[in-house]
Amino acid sequence: MEARFEVVPRNFTLKRVVVKIGSSLLTNNGRGLDRTAIYGWAKQIAHLHNQGMEVLLVSSGAVAEGVVRMNLDQRPKKLAALQACASIGQMGLIETWWSALIQHGVQSAQLLLTHDDLSHRRRYLNTSGALNQLHEWRVLPVINENDTITVDEIKFGDNDTLGAMAAAMVQADLYIILTDQEGVFTDNPRNNPNAKMIRQERAMADYLFDIAGDGGKLGRGGMLTKIRAARLAAMSGCPTIIVSGDIDDVITRIVSGEALGTLLITNEADKIIARKQWLAAHLRMSGSLVIDAGAAHALVTNNKSLLPVGVVEVRGDFDERDVVEIIHQDTGERLAVGQVNFSSNDARRVARERTEKFDTIFGTSEDRVVMVHRDDMAILTQQISA
Repeated sequence: MEARFEVVPRNFTLKRVVVKIGSSLLTNNGRGLDRTAIYGWAKQIAHLHNQGMEVLLVSSGAVAEGVVRMNLDQRPKKLAALQACASIGQMGLIETWWSALIQHGVQSAQLLLTHDDLSHRRRYLNTSGALNQLHEWRVLPVINENDTITVDEIKFGDNDTLGAMAAAMVQADLYIILTDQEGVFTDNPRNNPNAKMIRQERAMADYLFDIAGDGGKLGRGGMLTKIRAARLAAMSGCPTIIVSGDIDDVITRIVSGEALGTLLITNEADKIIARKQWLAAHLRMSGSLVIDAGAAHALVTNNKSLLPVGVVEVRGDFDERDVVEIIHQDTGERLAVGQVNFSSNDARRVARERTEKFDTIFGTSEDRVVMVHRDDMAILTQQISA
């Protein structure tokens, strides 16, 4: 199947699509799964799958289902109980999706991932290989965060990012985020009747963060994670649509080219190579390198590697080739992330030093001349803040 997505300002053939469905859509007000809704989305997804398209599904809802299965009055607050609910509920979640999809002749598989699976380079590639094999076998992957062992995900829930990373791994052509909002608006439509939906924009547009941020017009950040996810997907060349899951036949209508929700596009200037996309997706850093203004300018403006002479402070304990963040000394801005060529101990020894002194510092001939090479670095900003 070669569906034309005419809203994108270029001829765009959709062959591989990632669909993420959030808990607010999948559950009955947080209590158990809305099986009627799931069967409706499964029918749409199966239609695409059976016509040759490769679809990857990212589904939340395990904890809510676990609450119902254990006959609990409310969602637990204790971590161990939340983890147990996720474990119990995941059985119901995957069972429901399997039953809904197999009715249409679609075989499905479960993948439970943690941040470490996607931040460790070898495990990232192994996961990518498994997903590609499932698609080759015409098996539809159903992915969820492994809430049973991932503490931060239970607290803050961010399957939006998980979906974006999955889209990058499989080189998806489109990432669809189904939510309880019609799309991204210029203001909160519940409070401002004059708020306008943003139909199309670059995912990298900075003003989107001002609108959706924690202190922005749309409140506490539910939309913020989706904007961030769209930006992450854009780095691998994948456009994102943020749209209401309550729209009839929303998935099939989008794939057929209908303009629904907010389309966040990418262009050649926004793309980075797959390795840098992997670096940019890191949520947890092994440490930090604080750099001076000259080094910041060299990195962001001149696309240079980070030399030890520009590092004014080394924070944390890390090993050589760990992923660290790079921070501007004056503004505190997070400029980049990258794989460092020194351990934290060695980094402290060479910080502020020129490379010609390395042999004296280490007492042996030293081949390493840069702290973080440009090829091992992902820049997170397009300009340096004043």
